[in-house]
Amino acid sequence: MPDSGSKKKRKAILLGVGFDSDGHKRVTRGDNFALVGGTEETHERMTETAIKINEKLKSRGKQLEQVSHDEFNDIAHEVGLKKLKPPKGGKAGD
Repeated sequence: MPDSGSKKKRKAILLGVGFDSDGHKRVTRGDNFALVGGTEETHERMTETAIKINEKLKSRGKQLEQVSHDEFNDIAHEVGLKKLKPPKGGKAGD
């Protein structure tokens, strides 16, 4: 039985979902990412972005689970992702 006082190892994964479709089912998995859906173009763009994020992580000597939210946001910005602002009212679906 595991020691209840031991820390669990953190694990993080990038999840990409393409909502557009051309009738093909696409799934791509890596060590720390899973990408599903999208047209060929969308899926290719998601794959390239996941690879670029991993390259940035490697250049910093870190794994995905080792970066803070702020550091991840910096990396995402560096690879061309943009953070969306929530709709007025502060909650999705408002």
